[in-house]
Amino acid sequence: MRNLIFKYAESFKGLSKEVWLLAFVTFINRAGTMVIPFLSIYLKDDLGFSFKDIGWIMMFFGIGSLLGSYLGGRFSDRIGFYPIMLWSLFSSGFIFIGLQYFHAFWTLCAGVFILTLIADMFRPAIFVAISAYSKPGNETRSVTLIRLAINLGFSIGPALGGLIIELIGYNGLFWVDGLTCITGALLIPILLDKKQARKLKGDERPDSSKSPYKDKRYLLFFLAILLMFITFMQYFSTIPLYYKEVIHFSPKEIGLIFFLNGFVIVVFEMPLIAKLEKSGKSTIKLINYGIALIILSFLFLNIADWAIFVILGMLAVSFGEMISFPFSNAFALQRAKNKNKGAYMALYTMSFSLAHIFAPLIGMQVVEKFGFDTNWYLMMFFLLMSILILFSLKKSEAVTSA
Repeated sequence: MRNLIFKYAESFKGLSKEVWLLAFVTFINRAGTMVIPFLSIYLKDDLGFSFKDIGWIMMFFGIGSLLGSYLGGRFSDRIGFYPIMLWSLFSSGFIFIGLQYFHAFWTLCAGVFILTLIADMFRPAIFVAISAYSKPGNETRSVTLIRLAINLGFSIGPALGGLIIELIGYNGLFWVDGLTCITGALLIPILLDKKQARKLKGDERPDSSKSPYKDKRYLLFFLAILLMFITFMQYFSTIPLYYKEVIHFSPKEIGLIFFLNGFVIVVFEMPLIAKLEKSGKSTIKLINYGIALIILSFLFLNIADWAIFVILGMLAVSFGEMISFPFSNAFALQRAKNKNKGAYMALYTMSFSLAHIFAPLIGMQVVEKFGFDTNWYLMMFFLLMSILILFSLKKSEAVTSA
């Protein structure tokens, strides 16, 4: 046990102070992320929307996220990541609080669009910050630390969120989400030196000749990651409804299932990534290992409508996520070296944003017409396509280098 604890602590060594501070701000922000896992249930149970209407509302969630990711990367290249991170968190906090007062279909579409437009400008900015603050060779572990902070917050958030729903209702989630965003924004100028951020940025200017949109390998990678994210986003759209409608879990039990995801990632991800980095395996091969585990998670959901398979599915997707996500982040950062970091990371985060658009639209439509099981098989097909695309990239000698 002592040796295990030592190895766990060893995996954190060498990371810069600034990366730790970014992780702390991220944890405060994500600990309040209680609305998102329950959003589809809130729209159906509290507001009475159909599966089809929920799919359209979640589509606007994705459109706002897509535009926000693009603008966040563009502005990070031009004015720096620091002000983008600060104002994105601060503004989205107030929008979260206000969203609870929107009940009509079109006002909700508009409100969700504006929320994710502002909130997701933060994502490419923090990736650029990681690239700037990380010590050479530590980019993957720095990304992993940020993910650990996200998942630690995310494991606490839904568990508390389920309790809040049962005690005071859904409105409490919007208040907590908003206030934690504002708290995160207030911590940035306290913990991170603005002058140092400017110094790190230096005199770099975007080079349009090094655009990610002209990088063919990166575009193939983008397509593969998009397919992976579309399937993963089922855990925030159709799967919470599956837990409620088919497995008959309560909000508290759904929160605990998501807590399991965050807990497993917090405990295992950092030492696992540290070990896999030393394995000598290519980044693409490691991403594919993670995707294979996500396929297994959907296979468990199709075996039987039993709670044990829900738990096994969550464990499988948790390990798949903790392998495929950090190494896909690392691949994007590697391709972005000495290029337009904001633009590259914006395109990477836009794949997640596009998944917000297509995942609920595809998932909700398939569930409504053909049922949950058919949707899980479709997601497994998407993941197999992702593996094949990445396998074709692996044949290139330059796939793991900029």
